[in-house]
Amino acid sequence: MKIYDRLFINGQWVTPSGADTIDVVDPFKEELCGRVPAGTRQDVDTAVQAARNGFAVWSRVAHRERAAVIEEIARKLEARSDEIAQTVSTELGMPISFSKAIQAGLPATVMASYATLAAEAPAEEQIGHSRVLREPVGVCAFITPWNFPLHQIVGKVAPALAAGCTMIVKPSSQTPLNAFILAEIMAEVRLPPGVFNLVPGSGREVGEALARHPEVDLISFTGSTRAGRRIAELAAQSIKRVTLELGGKSANVILDDADLKRAISQGVRDICLNSGQVCSALSRMLVPAHRQAEAVAIAKQTAEKIAIGRPDDPNTYMGPLVSEAQRRKVRGYINKGIEEGATLVYGGPEVPAGLPRGYFVAPTLFSDVSSRMAIAQEEIFGPVLCIIPYEDEDEAVRIANDTVYGLSGAVWSSNPERAERVARRMRTGQVMINGGKFNPLAPFGGYKQSGRGRELGKYGLEEYLEIKSLQL
Repeated sequence: MKIYDRLFINGQWVTPSGADTIDVVDPFKEELCGRVPAGTRQDVDTAVQAARNGFAVWSRVAHRERAAVIEEIARKLEARSDEIAQTVSTELGMPISFSKAIQAGLPATVMASYATLAAEAPAEEQIGHSRVLREPVGVCAFITPWNFPLHQIVGKVAPALAAGCTMIVKPSSQTPLNAFILAEIMAEVRLPPGVFNLVPGSGREVGEALARHPEVDLISFTGSTRAGRRIAELAAQSIKRVTLELGGKSANVILDDADLKRAISQGVRDICLNSGQVCSALSRMLVPAHRQAEAVAIAKQTAEKIAIGRPDDPNTYMGPLVSEAQRRKVRGYINKGIEEGATLVYGGPEVPAGLPRGYFVAPTLFSDVSSRMAIAQEEIFGPVLCIIPYEDEDEAVRIANDTVYGLSGAVWSSNPERAERVARRMRTGQVMINGGKFNPLAPFGGYKQSGRGRELGKYGLEEYLEIKSLQL
């Protein structure tokens, strides 16, 4: 069990001002696997002041020196990748094979990408007699989620470091242990005091204090749309910059000329990745009405082959949900889908056979889903797939766009030009065409109530830069 009893503030491990702690529960064993201190508003004030002082130094460090530090952080993340993978697998429940590639591998890759971007000064632009500059925003606060914990932290920390900003990180209370590994790395590299600060705690105590704080210039939040709305309300009091990466209800549009078996099989596996606890999960599968029976049969065959079980088994594809509360939520939606009249094809709210321990939910498939049903409109955040029939391409696009969200999506067609034409009509931040892979250098973010702003690559860096005009 990992026990941490100090916060990381101003380049040092310090005693928190309060005595409260946060218990971390292993969702497979349903027992304690760690404990961290719970920060207070006083700790937030201390960390923000440290970040303000650190900004005066870090913002003036040469770009190539910043790049060297970021590169060193990336190397240290890579060196501790096995430890990171095991830690996240234990506190989250993601199978170890995926945790190695995603929870440990991706943060190191993203951090290294910003070493490259940081090496060059932001471009200056001459517009008539004006010179346009890009400068760091200032002190940033990061409130991050539990589903891809270290990746989401690094996706904010890396571009902020590259831009010359300083920061306070509040990790999720459900999966905070990995953030302490990052803090240990930050203590080892050549960062000035106050550049990186770690203050775990509740959203009500630490999160709201950060959102309100007048000395915080930018707040970046990843989580639910409900919580993002609250963050934006509080941040508006001091007119600070806000970036939000929120919920999703992404559509997987399978056109009538697609390779049905490939598209549907991959779609089912997608909804089971990380037990469906993915904001960009393709949770709505849109299929031609005249091929729905065929699509349902393929989906069921695929779901039956999903290996559910111990996260430490390399053959496991899907582990438990993160908590009992999350399992209750997902089961509630499954029951609602049944009540709404959708056809339960596979899975359901019952405990999967042979898994009496752990917060498990079986892969669950619904067919004959109407786009007006709650299971088709609301983010479930579990391994629940809605198969929705459509009559023609125009109706497919209409259904795909018919939610308050717009984070991700997919299109499948044997005609790449047709697939791209449909993708361009989808009101969403990213679209995968015929199984296109995730690109850590491409912008990630959403339309509508899926958020504002972008993360990753050069677009993520721009979120941390202010624009100044010199009139010459």
